[in-house]
Amino acid sequence: MKYKSILLFGAPGSGKGTQGRILAEVPNFFYFACGDVFRNLRPENPLAKKFMEYSSKGELVPDELTVELWQNHLNACTRDGDFHPEHDLLILDGIPRNVNQVDMMHEAIDVRGILHLACNDMSKMEERIQARALKENRLDDANLDTIRHRFETYINETQPVLDKYDPGLINDIDSTQTPIEVLADIVNIIGKIN
Repeated sequence: MKYKSILLFGAPGSGKGTQGRILAEVPNFFYFACGDVFRNLRPENPLAKKFMEYSSKGELVPDELTVELWQNHLNACTRDGDFHPEHDLLILDGIPRNVNQVDMMHEAIDVRGILHLACNDMSKMEERIQARALKENRLDDANLDTIRHRFETYINETQPVLDKYDPGLINDIDSTQTPIEVLADIVNIIGKIN
């Protein structure tokens, strides 16, 4: 069975996590944030060490490890009764993160829509990321060079993911709006998708 999914898509600092955490509170929505799952791994976990090795340089964790972590997490959440794939809508944040992951996950997810949080002002996103680093104690967000490298990685590796999907699935949302305005746009779009 394919997971009914919506992709929460956008550059670092575009507000995916903020919106995803809100959607996670809606009944029959299950939010999966790849970065959060990596950051919550126990330090002794080999996957956690790999994550820190790559993220501290602003690089992406290898695809096989990322997709394996995703599948293992969903399996555990299904076993624990937190995720009910037969009727929950899966909100994916940070995965698939590149064209190869789209291909790897093709048989597992049925993408119903893409919420593209678009922001053309990189300086605004840099400010958000640095504020988040302080607020959430995220070491991978503290260094400006690392942040800029993450933007380059997003442009070169992640943005092409949009080209792999039918343009009719993509919903552009101005992420420079206030979080409540972005949420209103998202709710309106999801109402049409769902």
